[in-house]
Amino acid sequence: MFDRDIWQEIFHTLKNNKLRTFLTGFSVGWAIFILVMLLASVNGMQNGFTGQFNDDATNSIFIRPGTTSKAYAGFEAGRRIQFKNGDVEYIRKSFPEDVEYLSARYYSRTSARYKSETGSYPIQAVHPEFQMIEKTIVINGRYFNDADHTNKSKVAVIGRKVAEDLFKKEDPVGKFVQFNESLFRIVGVFIDEGDDNAERRIYAPIGTFQRVYGNTNNISAIALTYNTSYDLTKALEFSGRLEDIMKRRHKVSPEDQAGINVWNYAEAFSDISSFSTVLSTISIGVGFLILIAGIVGIGNIMVFTIKERTKEIGVRKALGAKPQQIINLVLLESTFITALSGFIGLIFAWVILSLIGPTIETPAFSNPSVSLSTVVTATIILIVAGVLAGLIPAIKAANVKPIVALSDK
Repeated sequence: MFDRDIWQEIFHTLKNNKLRTFLTGFSVGWAIFILVMLLASVNGMQNGFTGQFNDDATNSIFIRPGTTSKAYAGFEAGRRIQFKNGDVEYIRKSFPEDVEYLSARYYSRTSARYKSETGSYPIQAVHPEFQMIEKTIVINGRYFNDADHTNKSKVAVIGRKVAEDLFKKEDPVGKFVQFNESLFRIVGVFIDEGDDNAERRIYAPIGTFQRVYGNTNNISAIALTYNTSYDLTKALEFSGRLEDIMKRRHKVSPEDQAGINVWNYAEAFSDISSFSTVLSTISIGVGFLILIAGIVGIGNIMVFTIKERTKEIGVRKALGAKPQQIINLVLLESTFITALSGFIGLIFAWVILSLIGPTIETPAFSNPSVSLSTVVTATIILIVAGVLAGLIPAIKAANVKPIVALSDK
């Protein structure tokens, strides 16, 4: 393999077939480039999809009321379902082994005022456990606790953007802000990486909010996390039981998908995984088809090369060259062309991804990249492709009879 004379012959052959070698090498390099870029794009889409769920626990389930689409149990279609505080406790008592964290959600908006600064912001009134469900990151102060909820304390946790709007550079923790007509004490500031809109939100204890604004026990939705030991099958089975029991409680038809919606992150991640697998399979298929075209091209150039060197091969065999030596020469030449052009395509793709990949951040596409295993696999594919491209021409060269080769014109 490291014989100097062999490498001189290889470079001499490539030099005499510059255009043919370039075009063939380009097809292989382009195939590897396309393959890596396609796989990186699939990875970028998967990063974008999963990144949208990073702010919530991956074992989350959200239950939302809707409007019934079917008549059921004496009720007409078109009935608006309304959740109440009792639904939260009903779920907690019905699934003591399944539920990890549980919280109601009450949505509203408020006009906030601090000194001369004002703003309108969405409020989510929740239980203290909601911090664990949505993985809220408090960077200053604290989240409200069970004591705040029990005592119906007028406290709130505000997003970073709210703090910047109302307090500028002043520390908001401990200060009082007027929400509509009531004063609330700010106990904490939270961040939501990658989502500025979420940082314009305010959290408050649901008991306080219900008492201050309307003295109601209505809630907008229910959020919970299930047992972390559950696999996909068990998680989906649990959300099915949860949906059934809530539909029975609110007299909604089991076939009615509009009355109550139970959304399980496990199902979403399963769908994303399946979609990514399909995209990866298609990408690999397209890349391999292009690569096969390159392999065929290399095979063709080797056939022409051997035809042009028939007399030379005959002389070699007449002087005692063994068939295996001829095969090794041809295989080494084809592998060299494939590996060199493929590595150029691989490096080119890697450089592009390194430069622009980290700068791409959108909800549906984020940081396209390839793993080390992909690079290693592509390298192995290149070597195997080079061997396959030269195999048939090498066998043909080894079978040339010296007497026939020497008489070739």
